[in-house]
Amino acid sequence: MARERLRLAMMGTPDFAVPILDALVNDGHEIACVYAQPPRPAGRGQKPRPSPMEAWARDHSLDVRTPVNLKDPAEHQAFRDLNLDVAVVAAYGLILPRPILEAPRLGCLNVHASLLPRWRGAAPIQRAILEGDEETGVTIMQMDAGLDTGPMLLTEDTPIRAEDTGRTLHDRLAEMGAWLILRALDGVSRGTLKATPQPNEGVTYAKKLDRDEAKLDWSQPASCLARLVRAFDPWPGAFFDIKGERTKVWGAEAISGTGVPGTALDDRLTIACGEGALRLTRLQRAGGKAMDARAFLRGYPISKGTSLS
Repeated sequence: MARERLRLAMMGTPDFAVPILDALVNDGHEIACVYAQPPRPAGRGQKPRPSPMEAWARDHSLDVRTPVNLKDPAEHQAFRDLNLDVAVVAAYGLILPRPILEAPRLGCLNVHASLLPRWRGAAPIQRAILEGDEETGVTIMQMDAGLDTGPMLLTEDTPIRAEDTGRTLHDRLAEMGAWLILRALDGVSRGTLKATPQPNEGVTYAKKLDRDEAKLDWSQPASCLARLVRAFDPWPGAFFDIKGERTKVWGAEAISGTGVPGTALDDRLTIACGEGALRLTRLQRAGGKAMDARAFLRGYPISKGTSLS
């Protein structure tokens, strides 16, 4: 049986939402409007730059709205006037008030990048890597007024691989979310898919990332720092300071070793940690390009006994 063609609004802002909108368009759904956060200053000139979602939607001639928030009753009425079957939400970044949640005939469905109720909140992908989770996934949720508290429609899991970074896991989960939302829309529109409440146990919150978190604290175990390097790729990027200069770390591995935390144990960028040692394998000086450790050391040698901060 052919899928029902639904009249949708897509609400999202960053790269994560783009494959989901692409899948909705290719599946033949009618996109009544795309909602994204307003353009933000970016680049050296700090000129307003549209979000990835807004840019993709405009490139594909879709109607776009970028309200600062959704508190205004006029925004509620404009949303109701779309006469939607459903709204699909993915990393939108704005709170949806009750008049918005209740406007579509089938409600608002959220594509969330974790296996709820673990990692509700803003940064579930990075938090899962940081904590050393062995798996994560995507949950399609029927939204309510809480923070990622609504009942679940579908889930799909994936292992977190040893080589996964914030970037690679983000991309994999976005693609998973794209095909999973199509299944959810089909089931909801036919009445064959019913939502189930989230468990009360296992609730954790993924707070928003902060640049200061990315500083390597050498007193921590090397295994934790290796996960931090992976989790904060591509943003904000793990870093340390030496001689007043900030250096980004894009690759590292935890190995055995002992010494004063933050001290180079050899001439190959093996740094002592609170437990074990961290071998830095890919680095980037301020204003420079990322390069492997050998090339980095040719231009900026860090000898045994050097202390990093």
